[in-house]
This record gives sequence, C-alpha cells and structure tokens, in this order.
Amino acid sequence: MNKAKPVVALAVIAALAIAAALAWWLLAVKPNPNSLILYGNVDLRQISLAFNSSERVEQMLAAEGDQIKANQVLAALDTTVLTLRLARAQAQANVQQQALQSLEAGSRPEEIAQARAETAAAQARADQARQQYQRLRDATARTKGQAVSREQLDAARADQAVALAQLNRANKALELAIAGPRQEAIGQARAQLAAAQADLALVRQQLADAKLKAPADATVRSRLLEPGDMASPQRPAYTLALTSPKWVRAYIPETELGNVQPGQAAQVLTDSHPEQALPGRVGYISSVAEFTPKTVQTEDLRTSLVYEIRINVDDPDNRLRLGMPVTVSLSMTGKDADGAAAPSTPGSQRP
Repeated sequence: MNKAKPVVALAVIAALAIAAALAWWLLAVKPNPNSLILYGNVDLRQISLAFNSSERVEQMLAAEGDQIKANQVLAALDTTVLTLRLARAQAQANVQQQALQSLEAGSRPEEIAQARAETAAAQARADQARQQYQRLRDATARTKGQAVSREQLDAARADQAVALAQLNRANKALELAIAGPRQEAIGQARAQLAAAQADLALVRQQLADAKLKAPADATVRSRLLEPGDMASPQRPAYTLALTSPKWVRAYIPETELGNVQPGQAAQVLTDSHPEQALPGRVGYISSVAEFTPKTVQTEDLRTSLVYEIRINVDDPDNRLRLGMPVTVSLSMTGKDADGAAAPSTPGSQRP
C-alpha cells in the first residue's frame, strides 16, 4: 500500500497539470466563445542601406543586433578626396562671384575719366589736322598751286581723315565706358556663377553622404562591409529591420470573412510570453482569395481558399521577431445581436 501512494500522487499531479494547461488554453487562447483564433507569422519591413558614392570605407559603427535610432551615424567613408574637391569648387565659385561683381559694378570713375581724356586728345589732333589742311588749301588757291605741291595737299587731307577717325573711335570708347558692361555679359557671368555654386553644393552633399545614417528606428540584421572595403551604391553596407510598423500575416477562410473588419481589435500571443497578449488591429484584408499557404498551421485550412489579412501590432518592448509564429485572437464584433454575421467586403488598406 505504501508503494501505491507515490503513484497516486503522481497521477494527481498529472491531472492538475492537464487541468491547468486546459484552463490556460481556454482563457488565454480562447478568451470568449465569440473569438476567432488565427495562426500567423510576424512580418516587418527591411532596408538595404548603401552609400551614395564609391569610396573607401573608413568606419563601421554598428554591428548585428544593435538597436539604432533615426539619423544615427552607422558608417563613414574616407573624405580626403572629397575635401580637396570641396576646396577646388569653393575657389571656382569665388572666381565667378568676383567676375560677376566686377561686371555689375560697371566702369570705374578712373576709366571714364581716361576715356574722356583720350577723346579730348583725339579732338585736338583732329582740329590741328583740319587747320593744317585748310592752310595748305588756301595757299594753293592764292598761288595757283605754285607754293604747295599736290602731294603735300593730299597728305594733309589724309592726316585730317585719320584724325577724324581717331576722334570717332575715342567718342565710342567713352560711350562704352559710361554705359558699362552689356546685360548679356552680366547674364552669362550669373549663369557661370550658378553652375559653380551647383558644383559646390554637389560636393558638399557628397561630403554629407559620406556619413551613412539610419533612416528610421531599426535593428541591424546584417553588417555587410568592413573598414577598408570599397563602398558603392550597388553594394549595401547594412540590412536593417524596422522596429515599426510590425504586423502579423495570417489567413482567414471565406466562411469567417464577414466577421472581420479593418480596424477591428485583436490580441496577439507568442509562445515565449503566452500570458502577455499584445494589442493589435486589423489593418488589411485581401480582396483576392488564394490557396492556403504551407505556413498555415490548422488542419481544416490546408486545402481551402483563404484571404490574407494583416494585423498591425503594438510592440513597445520589441518582443516580436521576423518570422515568429504567433496566435491571433479576434473578437467576433462583426456579428449582430442574433448571432448572424454582418455583411462585409474585403478591404484594401495597407499597414
């Protein structure tokens, strides 16, 4: 009889364990008779993060598993060449800036004064040549060509024409000095300055892109480069898994489709934390039926046509991982007071 007591005790303990497991399943997995239980897997968005330019990697500041924040610097390139390009672009922009300012300022007062002086000198030479030609012509008339030869008269006439041409050129030069540069020349200088400033902005952006920053809060899944590697836009440096949004991809049969609505509340349970349900809501219901995927774990759905749904999950403690199997409990809020399913059409909202 004493030997039978341990056996009875073990049987009682086993019965209690089975009862406890059954009670947990009824309370946690099926909170009420109107709940719809689905099985799915956690899904989230991933990013392949690469540099915008090709240069030698200088620093890799994050490793697999690191939790990173938006705008956090994850890696950096060698910027020696970019720094030199920046200095050259800055110098070229300064040259074009000075050239434009010189054209916009117009002629200096000293240049205008010099043009006026040259015009006065040309006027004096023209007057002298005219007077010389007039004297020789008058002498020729008085002496009937005896005092002045024809060659001398022709030379004086030519000197007068040259002096008048020089005076006209000096007058035009004075007008140009007063008017200043042409608007077309100023416009060309402005365009050249804009091009130089664009080159400068491009180099500055390349210098900023030499630091690889996280676009959002995420977890580092893969570190694909190391210091000394040659980076390129086609070669990712990191693969990131976004921490938000997270959703569960599950499948629902057509017979239950009328009981699910976009925005409907849900609870998500994991095997590692079966007692702590995560709140969620239905974010997307497929409008097209498909054959049951192999990942669906219920026997009665393996050969059925089902609709994909996505349940957006609030996971502030970051417990969910990509691909993790979970259990989803949906309250049958789509039923009316008589228990009949309310009509519904699949939605098309994406998370």
